[in-house]
Amino acid sequence: MIDNGDGPARVRFAPSPTGHLHLGGLRTALFDWLWARKTEGQFILRIEDTDRRRFDPESMDSLVNGLRWLGLDWDEGPDVGGPCAPYVQSERQQIYGVKAQALVDKGAAYRCYCTPERLAEMREAQRRAGKRTGYDRHCRNLSDEERRQYEAEGAASVIRFAVPLEGVTVFKDLLRGDIEVENRQLQDEILLKADGMPTYHLAAMVDDRLMEITHVLRGEEWLATAPIHKLIVDAFGWEMPVLVHLPVILDPSGKGKMSKRKKMVAGKEFLALVHEFQECGYLPDAMFNFLTNVGWNFDPDQEVFSREEAIERFSLEEINPSAAALPYEKLDWLNGLYIRELTPAALKSALLPFLSRQLGVAESELRSDGKLEILIPVIQERIKRLDEAADWIDWAYQEADTIEYASPKLLIGRKLDAAQSVDMLRSGAELLAEVEPFSAEAIQVAFREKAEELGVKAGSFFGPVRGAISGKKVSPPLFESIEALGREETLERLAHAVAFLEEHMEMASG
Repeated sequence: MIDNGDGPARVRFAPSPTGHLHLGGLRTALFDWLWARKTEGQFILRIEDTDRRRFDPESMDSLVNGLRWLGLDWDEGPDVGGPCAPYVQSERQQIYGVKAQALVDKGAAYRCYCTPERLAEMREAQRRAGKRTGYDRHCRNLSDEERRQYEAEGAASVIRFAVPLEGVTVFKDLLRGDIEVENRQLQDEILLKADGMPTYHLAAMVDDRLMEITHVLRGEEWLATAPIHKLIVDAFGWEMPVLVHLPVILDPSGKGKMSKRKKMVAGKEFLALVHEFQECGYLPDAMFNFLTNVGWNFDPDQEVFSREEAIERFSLEEINPSAAALPYEKLDWLNGLYIRELTPAALKSALLPFLSRQLGVAESELRSDGKLEILIPVIQERIKRLDEAADWIDWAYQEADTIEYASPKLLIGRKLDAAQSVDMLRSGAELLAEVEPFSAEAIQVAFREKAEELGVKAGSFFGPVRGAISGKKVSPPLFESIEALGREETLERLAHAVAFLEEHMEMASG
């Protein structure tokens, strides 16, 4: 018996493995999970794979990995089992056939023998006549003799639901209240296809009943099918679960729905698929925090909260039914915040796959590389996504003679000419050849004293050295960078820069 009261909820996330997990789907799963945990109920993963033409085995990994990445664990599902197994619809085909026939037997459904050719001709005639296209219920009124003839001929058939021809259907959405739809606007939808596989309309209703689902959270786009689902549930004599149609997620402009592909908004590319966010280096805790506030709000005065706090406060009634735009800038801000809260060791572990892929260095080699121990803490405040780290430290993984300088001016100190900058580089090399210990702190003290001795501003002395070792205008703090490179490598880079600047002296002076 379904309990729609305040007891433990049984909710299901029921994706179709026809493509990668979308951010909207992840938000639905998150709200399901929060409600199950809030009510001390069960979160069920059910795979709706009855559309065999669009089934994509690879998307199963995307779905499961995306949920696990966000930290959403399920109490029942294909891999963990449960009292309602199996949890993959293609493995439950016999159940649907029995249930569909039960509706036929009680006159709530009927077999339709119309061929694809007849249906195509029917729709074309409707279009030419300017009518709404839809099944004309030709087989609904067949005589018993006509049905026996079709069966004797071995004609393929589907089972269609017999929608009441008059009256209205009323269903309740938790966020929108009672909604009435005139039955004459509804179609006799297919419940069971010719191959014996069910459609969503039948399979979802049957499984929700057999799995004792109390609340169905799904996207607002499913509102149009709710009347059919209510009629099917009524035809079986069952109780309808609580329906919660979640608000549409809009792109950052607030003008269009989120696409399943990357989308350009105001000249900027925005992501839509969960694996894309993973590949860009968003942390699961940041995404959890971000998505929880899309369509629901934890607290207007508190932007950051824990999972435990979200569970304690979450409420279905407080979901906003209005479409919600994705504030990507807030996601970047949150992600940077969570990155800064990681320990250097945890951040290094999170960065290794990204750095390995972007720098072309094996993870095992990076794991034991002492440079990262120095560089990661100094870039931690500077990155908002994990995939940004490589741009800050890629220079540290180049050979000295492969560093390219975009312009000789990169090596020119402020208010210095090329010759004076060469002198700064040579002075820096002399100092670094002798400084002890070779640490960022000792190097900084020595450099400041040297600048004073040379009678130049510290920045004028430091600038050429910074450009020499990194080849960039912007890089991590100079002295930590030098310590990370080590004495020998730093001296090689300074020599390389001196040679380059002397060779391009005339251009540098221009």
